[in-house]
Formats: sequence, C-alpha cells, structure tokens
Amino acid sequence: MARTINGALVLRYDRPHTFFYMDPPYWETEGYGVQFGLEQYEKMAEALRTMKGKAIVSLNDHPEMRRVFASFEIDVVPIKYTVGGGERTVERQELVIYSWDRSNDPPGLF
Repeated sequence: MARTINGALVLRYDRPHTFFYMDPPYWETEGYGVQFGLEQYEKMAEALRTMKGKAIVSLNDHPEMRRVFASFEIDVVPIKYTVGGGERTVERQELVIYSWDRSNDPPGLF
C-alpha cells in the first residue's frame, strides 16, 4: 500500500473512468506488519484531490483521520467486530471517504 500511495499504482492507472478502492491499515492499530505513518494518509488525501478517476477509502473512525480527509464527503458506518474469533462483538464506526462530489455524479454501475 505504501508504494501505491507514493504514486506508482495511482499514477499508472489513473484515468477518468478508473475506480480505486483504498483499504489502508487502520490508524493507530497494530498487527498489519507494515509501517504506515500519518504522512501516508496525507499522501492518500492528496492523491484523492488530484486524481482523474474516482476512489473510495475505508478507515476506522478516528479524529485524526477525520482531520486528514475533512475536505471530502464522508459517510460514517456502524460496524461490529468479532473479538478473538468468538461470539463476542464490539461496536465501532468506520469512515467511507469519497473522492468526488456524489451529488453531481451519483455512484452507479450504469
């Protein structure tokens, strides 16, 4: 993902008809096995601002992520996580961030 945000994949495939789904590591969570600092999210936000195509980013609902992506449309979605592979769940919220103005260009396949 870090190479993607640095531009390799986005620059290579970005066209007006391209759709990107970006699912980076959640901010301030452990267990991904990669370094993904705040600067990577800021680069992602810049890529969203400048791309020709469209993108959706899904992230954990965290004040810092809301700040980084504040200039974009954001939906807040409730989600339940299973804890430890058991039946116990934890309720959280996830952010779904859109790179385009959906009121002017609603999403759809056709």
